[in-house]
Amino acid sequence: MKTMDSSQLQQKSSRWKKAGTSLSLVLLGGGIALGGNYLINSSQIVASTPETGIVKQQAVKTQDTLAFVPQNFVTDVVNQVGGAVVRINASRTVETRLPEAFNDPFFRRFFGSQIPNIPDKRVQQGTGSGFIVSSDGLILTNAHVIDGADKVTVTLKDGRTLEGRVMGEDRITDIAVVKIEAESLPTLTFADSDALQIGEWAIAIGNPLGLDNTVTTGIVSATGRNSSQIGVGDKRIDFIQTDAAINPGNSGGPLLNAKGEVIGINTAIIKNAQGLGFAIPINTVRDIAEQLIANGKVDHSFLGIRMASLTPEIKQQLKNKHNINLQNETGVLIVEVVPNSPAAKAGLRGGDVIKAIAGQSITAADQIQKVVEKTSPGEKLSIELLRENRTVEVTVEVGILPS
Repeated sequence: MKTMDSSQLQQKSSRWKKAGTSLSLVLLGGGIALGGNYLINSSQIVASTPETGIVKQQAVKTQDTLAFVPQNFVTDVVNQVGGAVVRINASRTVETRLPEAFNDPFFRRFFGSQIPNIPDKRVQQGTGSGFIVSSDGLILTNAHVIDGADKVTVTLKDGRTLEGRVMGEDRITDIAVVKIEAESLPTLTFADSDALQIGEWAIAIGNPLGLDNTVTTGIVSATGRNSSQIGVGDKRIDFIQTDAAINPGNSGGPLLNAKGEVIGINTAIIKNAQGLGFAIPINTVRDIAEQLIANGKVDHSFLGIRMASLTPEIKQQLKNKHNINLQNETGVLIVEVVPNSPAAKAGLRGGDVIKAIAGQSITAADQIQKVVEKTSPGEKLSIELLRENRTVEVTVEVGILPS
């Protein structure tokens, strides 16, 4: 049996210490890796002190409150609110228009037996989405989903199909309210869409392309997109822009935040919107829906002018075609005044430039629209105009938009 002298024992002990240190580092490294994965999933920050190397966990603070977003928050939202999202089927009868030649006696004399027997009327079917806002069956959706419908049915997530009654629709804002006879239904709650921040989560639920209970996610890409910016100038509303996929059939369904609260109604009326979706802010929807429930219609305020913002392009056209120099001016050009409208009765003219309305300086046409929309019919608005290089003050009594 061999014995080791003191130098050999020290060498061996040193080797074991090195091996033990290496093993400890491996285990510590694995622990950090696992801990890092856990911390990422639970929204925490890992910090280490250079003196000790001790790992500390620090919760992320958001406005002095702890904010933890679970990894499966979308699943939680869908499970929470999915039962309140419905499919809306609308059927409408339309007349079939035959070519005039088919009614020509001479044409029928020679081709009568070969002319197809086409019925005078046919039924069109359409599908959209909606969501329940009261336990006794009030449902919000888009006006274009049920527009002109002879019959509306609502299919709930539990499979029941109930007849729906249209309480009111407003084409100007594309909002409609439908009522079904039921009790103890699941409902959705509203967020404050005026407080939306770009970058917030956006979850869309609906029935795109007839595929029921489809969920898509994204973020709020922008807010305050006016109707002219996105090509629907006949709508008097601003839109929420999102990259959550919204397709035909999603119309009328809810756009939700990470808490499952409704921030808007999805709409698929925007053509050629690739990778972009739009929703009507829920604050606007709520105001319109209340009027529809109470009165069955909405009275929109009306001035009676066609207008254009004074962009550099418009200024150059005015200078080239009409020798009008407005290069240093800001405001909105009145292009046309509707005959017998409130604007016409107040003396507004085509070619006037609106500089201010209700004491508010104006630089864009949508500013005027917002001021008018917030003014009740019968109230008066003061307007400051630039007319032939002089300032003119005009008072207009706001009217009701003709149906």
